[in-house]
This record gives sequence, structure tokens and C-alpha cells, in this order.
Amino acid sequence: MSSRRATTISTVIATTITGSLLTASFSAVMILSFTASADDQGPGSNKGGKAMDAAPAGVKLTTLLPEKISVDNSSKKTAITATVKNEGTKASGEIDLLVVGFDGLKVNGVQGCSAIGEKDLPPGSNSGFKCSVGALAAGKSKSYAVDATYDLSKAGKICLPVMSADGKETFWQQGPVPFGTTNPSPNAPATPLLLGTDNKPVAPSGDTLPRTGVGDDVLPLGAAGAALIAAGAAGLYWSQRRPRQPLRG
Repeated sequence: MSSRRATTISTVIATTITGSLLTASFSAVMILSFTASADDQGPGSNKGGKAMDAAPAGVKLTTLLPEKISVDNSSKKTAITATVKNEGTKASGEIDLLVVGFDGLKVNGVQGCSAIGEKDLPPGSNSGFKCSVGALAAGKSKSYAVDATYDLSKAGKICLPVMSADGKETFWQQGPVPFGTTNPSPNAPATPLLLGTDNKPVAPSGDTLPRTGVGDDVLPLGAAGAALIAAGAAGLYWSQRRPRQPLRG
């Protein structure tokens, strides 16, 4: 083999390797960028939340949900962080946090929490978990990683009630509050959804589908409605101790 031919082949191989490395580097950057974007849920918000039964003196309980989430258009998977916070000056005493899904949003798991049995779920919901928070000190918060799926052909809502451990009182309830978008992107890898936005479902043909499921007033927790009462680690049951009334918006 002539030295000229050997040099040419070496140049081609070097160029090919360099091109492959550049392509690999670019792909890695794209993957890392997408992962960071998927995990970026923005600041927490108590949008759609309201105080219910009076909390003990010096205790102020609230919850936070991310202002935005991202739904994978292929797997329908999404991740949500649910946070309960005591903004008061005294410890809360034993409390529970519930994470309940409605319509297109289904809660598949909450880290460290117990599933609520199907027959014990609040009316209109499709899934739920109970988290035993314990006593939350003043100024402290506790966050839970929520694994969920979202069927983008439907509307989707989530609800976070904060209850006494015996289930007799609901101190705070966020929701059912929607996650959604008014600008669906079915051909993109993922669809970003915003808290407090009604989802605008799109059929394969591009036509808007009718909204499905229950409204914002279907989870009558607290003094004005029925109570979820603790029934061990297996979950909770829906008890009609008092007449149901729709929640006020």
C-alpha cells in the first residue's frame, strides 16, 4: 500500500471517528437537557387550596403542587411533587395527607404512602394514596414523590386533603385542581401542563374532545361534607356522617 493511500484512509477514519464523537456528544447533551427539563417542575403553588375545619391554635396547614409538569406523550407518565407545610408557630399533631386523582390523571404510587382501596375512594376519583405525615413541626414541610399517568385525551385533576389522623377533620384541601394545557402538542415528545389550567384534549383527527368526568365540587371533605375515616394501612373509607354539600369555589 502506498503511503499516499494509507494517509487518505487514515484521514477518512479520523474524520469518521470525529463525526461519531460529535454526534454522540450532541445526543448526550440533548438527553441531559430533556431530563433536566422533565424534572423542572417550577416553584410550588397552593392554587385551588382552601382552609376547611379549624386547625389547632398556632397551626396553619397548607399544601403545594408544582406550577408545571411534563407528560411523556408515548408512555403517558408524569412525576408530581406533593408537599404539606405547617406555616404556623406550633407543631401540628398527627396528620395525614391524601393524594387523589381524577379523570385523566391517575396516581399510580406515592413514595412511602399506602394505596386507598377502590371501594374506599372518594366519589368520582380513580386513584388515591394516604400518607401518614405524623406531627409536623412549626415552619416545617414534607414532600412526597408522586408517580402518575395522564391520559391527554381527557381532562385531569388532583386533590390534596390534609386530615387529622383519626379522619374526623379536614384542615386544608387543595383541589380538585386541574393540570392542563390550552395548546396541546401531540406530535412532541412531551406535553407541558400548567396547574389550574383546564386541559384541552385533542383527538387524533385534531378535533377537541368533550370534557369528561366530574367537576371541581365532587370531593366533599371537611366540616361541610363527608369525612374520610382512617381504617388502618389498607386505606380509608368514605363515611356519610353529615349531609354532603358541594365545596365552594
